[in-house]
Amino acid sequence: MKRNGFQIMARLIGLVKPLTGYMILAIAMGLIGHLCAAFITVFGGYGIMNVLNGQKTGNLFAAVLIFALVRGFLRYAEQACNHFIAFKLLALIRDKVFGALRRLCPAKLEGKDKGNLISVITSDIELLEVFYAHTISPVCIAFLFTIVMVCFMGSYHVALGVLALAAYVTVGVIIPIATSKLSGEDGIRFRTKSGELSGFVLDSLRGLSETIQYGQGEKRMADMNARTDQLSRDEARMKRTAGRNTAVTNTVILIFDLAMLFLSADLCGFEGCLITTLALMSSFGPVVALAALGATLQNTFAAGNRVLDILDESPVVEEVSGKSEIEFHGAAAENVTFAYGEETILDDFSVEIPGNQIIGINGRSGSGKSTLLKLFMRFWQVQQGSVKISGSNVDEINTTNLRNMESFVTQETHLFHDSIRNNLRIAKLDATDDEIIAACQKASVHDFIMSLPKGYDTEVGELGDTLSGGERQRLGLARAFLHDAPFMLLDEPTSNLDSLNEAVILKSLHEECSDKTVVLVSHRKSTMGIADTVYSVEHGRMS
Repeated sequence: MKRNGFQIMARLIGLVKPLTGYMILAIAMGLIGHLCAAFITVFGGYGIMNVLNGQKTGNLFAAVLIFALVRGFLRYAEQACNHFIAFKLLALIRDKVFGALRRLCPAKLEGKDKGNLISVITSDIELLEVFYAHTISPVCIAFLFTIVMVCFMGSYHVALGVLALAAYVTVGVIIPIATSKLSGEDGIRFRTKSGELSGFVLDSLRGLSETIQYGQGEKRMADMNARTDQLSRDEARMKRTAGRNTAVTNTVILIFDLAMLFLSADLCGFEGCLITTLALMSSFGPVVALAALGATLQNTFAAGNRVLDILDESPVVEEVSGKSEIEFHGAAAENVTFAYGEETILDDFSVEIPGNQIIGINGRSGSGKSTLLKLFMRFWQVQQGSVKISGSNVDEINTTNLRNMESFVTQETHLFHDSIRNNLRIAKLDATDDEIIAACQKASVHDFIMSLPKGYDTEVGELGDTLSGGERQRLGLARAFLHDAPFMLLDEPTSNLDSLNEAVILKSLHEECSDKTVVLVSHRKSTMGIADTVYSVEHGRMS
């Protein structure tokens, strides 16, 4: 979704509400600090006048010293406060983004570019530090500072105050807006291409063995270099815009300084000319900070827009809470029709899953077997018909209650870069070692784990790459056994196993699941041997 800069800014500012007190403190310290910095020069002007008039300057030099010390302290305190706010808010935003991803998962995240998502979660959110630490309070400080300085210079002559106001508005408002307009879509284009490059690199790393096997390394590298070069050209264009912005800003400041010098010389005496000119020359700091934002904020707003896209994305299914808890006594799909987009997967499909039985479902790839299990998990919403657990529509069952009643083993088991023990404990955080071992024995993976140097404390690689497909699948089954839910949904649970391990696991399922209901999806006839009832699915219908 494309948002303009003001919409993005309003949304990002809204997140500051919990830290409003700190923001006010930062603004107050920044305002006083900048006034101290500006008036150090002004006091110097008064000192010159005192010397010319034969008056003492001791008090002025003492004031300069005090203001310098105060300026240094307040500058540090303001920046510390701003960065405290920024890093607190970045942590809050990351928490919100992960919460949004959790709500969107798995339906809305299927097929999403994972590298692009990683780019949003890391670099895009990190870029928002520029907005929170270097934008909000500087804008407020510049506004208040402008009022004070315009009144001060206007006290010598109204025209001088008007000129100062024109200078501040030109540097702090007109130039940033003009730069932003000239930048156009450079920021969002750069952030989008940066995310795409991250996805391309991640994809290349995951497919490295295939790239080497088929001799496509040079082509892959050429594609990566082309993307990198294009990103560099986009960044160079943004840097040139920022450079032109700085040059224009400094030129405009010089013009206004000269204008103040000549106008004040015409309207005031020597003292008025000296003081107002020095005051204007020394007071552009807050608005110059705003002038630089015209170029830098394009990138920041583009990052903010990508973050807000995730936060505003609507999930396919909403979590349910506040309903009465139920116990599992069987499941059913009644006249279910479901489609991914325009492709119908299940068409008026019905099946009864009685309690304490093993129900086998087989069929060709793409016939809708796996989709049926996802509908029982309520990962997707049916277009027609209903999916029920214990006679209750899954849309009316608390999500936590539903998850506690179900164990779902997919064709691909995801393992985190952690120990085997911690990977298994995902299924039951308070599981004892004895429970973990018992679950692994049922999944025929305990002996393998014990053969490893560190046993259950052995770390698996990223995505479990240090293990074979069969070993990962058995760990997935061990998780299901450890979860100990009354309704087990097994999607091709033995597809990566040899005949011996398949027989052991099927025997465990048959023996250990006498008090459970199991839906067993497989294309293997040998797997269907333990099922009490076997259904065949063809073209989204039961046959």
